[in-house]
Amino acid sequence: MTKDQAAAALREIGTILELQGENPFKCRAYLGAARTLETAPADLDELVRTGRLGDLPGIGEALRDKITTLVTTGKLPYLEQLRASIPAGLLALLELPGLGPKKLRALRERLKIESLEALKKACQDGRLASLDGFGEKTAANLLEAIARRASYSKLHRLGDALPVAQALLDHLRACPAVLKAEIGGSLRRGKEIVKDLDLIASSKKPKEVMQAFITGPNVEKVVNHGETKSSVILKGGIPCDLRVIPPNAWATALAHFTGSKEHNIALRQRAIDRGLHLSEWGLFQGQSKTPMRLKEEKDLHAALGLSFIPPEIRENSGEIAAAERNKLPDLLVRDQIRGCLHNHTVASDGQDSLAAMALAAAELGLEWLGIADHSKSSFQAHGLDAKRLETQIKEIRAYNSGKPMCTLLAGTECDILKGGKLDFPDSVLRELDYVIASVHAGFTSDEKEMTDRIIRAMENEFVTCLGHPTGRLLLEREGYSLNIPKILEAAAATGTWIELNCNPWRLDLDWRWWHKARDLGVLCCINPDAHQCAHLEFLDLGVTLARKGWLRPRDVVNTRTLAALRQLLQS
Repeated sequence: MTKDQAAAALREIGTILELQGENPFKCRAYLGAARTLETAPADLDELVRTGRLGDLPGIGEALRDKITTLVTTGKLPYLEQLRASIPAGLLALLELPGLGPKKLRALRERLKIESLEALKKACQDGRLASLDGFGEKTAANLLEAIARRASYSKLHRLGDALPVAQALLDHLRACPAVLKAEIGGSLRRGKEIVKDLDLIASSKKPKEVMQAFITGPNVEKVVNHGETKSSVILKGGIPCDLRVIPPNAWATALAHFTGSKEHNIALRQRAIDRGLHLSEWGLFQGQSKTPMRLKEEKDLHAALGLSFIPPEIRENSGEIAAAERNKLPDLLVRDQIRGCLHNHTVASDGQDSLAAMALAAAELGLEWLGIADHSKSSFQAHGLDAKRLETQIKEIRAYNSGKPMCTLLAGTECDILKGGKLDFPDSVLRELDYVIASVHAGFTSDEKEMTDRIIRAMENEFVTCLGHPTGRLLLEREGYSLNIPKILEAAAATGTWIELNCNPWRLDLDWRWWHKARDLGVLCCINPDAHQCAHLEFLDLGVTLARKGWLRPRDVVNTRTLAALRQLLQS
C-alpha cells in the first residue's frame, strides 16, 4: 500500500467523524496523520516493518495500530464500519465546491439532506438559502456545481484515458493478425478532455483482431461485437470503439478517425477542388473506384499538396493553409526537454526528498530540476516561511556541491495575495534562482480584479513565471475569471514566463492560447507540478499540449541547457 492510499484512508476517517459531529481534536488527529504520511520521507512499508511509524509526529499508539493493520492487510475494519454508518453517496457531496464537512453536517441535521437529489431540491425550493450561513448565493453556486457535475459525468481527462488506451493498444499490436494499430480521435489529437476512445487497426483477419480487442486489458463490458467494428466500456467507464480496416485504406482511415470534424471537412473539400474524392476508405481519382496507393498519412497529405500535418494540430485552426505553404512549425518533441521548474518536496506538500526528486529527474534524462515548494500562506500545504526557505536553499546548494547528475535550482511557488502582493518580500525572493507566482485563494474575484491582481504580481522584478494561470481543475473546477489576452500582453511586457502546468488535472494554460502567446514572444515553461517522483512523467503530457499549441523548441524554456537557463534567468 502506498503512502497516498493510506493517507486517503485516514483522511476519509477524519471526514466521516467530522460529519458525525465527533470531537474536533479526534477528527484533526486523523487529518494530521494523513498529512504526516504523505510527507514522510521513508517508504511506508519500511516504516511499518521496522516499527518506526510511532516516530512520526502525530502518530500515536492507536493511529500506529490502525495504519499497521491497513498496510499489512490492505483493509481497515474501523473504516469499513464508519462507511457503513453513513448513507451511500454522502461523501460524494463533499466533492462539490464550497460544501465542506461542517456545512454538510448542518444540512444533514437541519434539512435531512443525504443525497445529491435532495441537495438539488433544497437549493431549488429555497430551503437551503433560508438557513443561517448559506443564503441565495450559496444555493445558486451549488446548483451550478451540480449542473456542471452532471455535464462532466460522461467526460474523461486526457491523463486518465491515455494509459488505459495505451495498454489496450499494446495488447492489439501483440496480436499476430494486426498489421498496424493506432489510437485515433481526440485522444490522438491530445485534447485535454475526451468523451470516448477510438482505436484503428489494419488486418486481413479482422475476426481475430476483434476477439483480441474484446478480451483485452481494462475491458469491463462488451457493448457491440462486430466483424469490422466493436464497442466496449473500459476501466473508469470510458467507451472505446475499434475499427478494423483493410491495409490499403490505412492512411485515409487513420487520418479520418484522427482529425476534428472541421479539419476533415476542409481536407475533403481540398480533395474535391483537385478532382479527387476522399473518404476513410481511400483517396480516389475522379470516378475511379480504385484508391490511390498511400502507405502512410504523409502520403495522403502529399497527394493533396500539403506537408505532413502532425496529429495534435488537426483542428482546422490554420494548419491546412500553413501546410500548403510548407510553413508548419517544427514542433517541440520530448527529447528536447532538459528540465522543469515547478516541483514540490516533503518540505511542503510533496512526498519525496530533494535527493529523491533529483535522482528521478536524472533517470528521466533531465539535466536540471527546480524545487518550488509552497510559500507560507498555503498553510494547508505546509508552506515554507522565510526561515525554512533559507534552510532549503542551503540544502540545495550543498546538494549541488556534490556534482550530481541533475542540478537543483532553488525556487518557490509564491502565493499571489489579494491586490497582487506576494507572500514573500523582495529581500527573500532575491536570494532564489527563480520565483513561480500562483493564485491559491480568493477565486471569486471578478475578471478585472483578478486580472489586475495577477498583472501586479507579474510586474515584480523577481517573479519569473506565472503558475497555473487560470487555476482550473479539469472536470472539477472552472478557472477563475481572467482576461487572458491582457495577461499575455503583460507577460510580453514584463518578460514573465507563462506556465503550461502539465498535471493532468490542470493542463493550464489551455492549449488554445499558446499560439497567441508564442506570437507575442511569451516563453512557455512546461511544469509537472510534481508532488512525488512519479509525477515528473507528466512532462510527456506537457509536450503533447505544447505541440497542440504550435510551440517550437525555442518557445519553451525547458529546452535550454543549464548554462543557457541560468543566463536566461539572469536576464
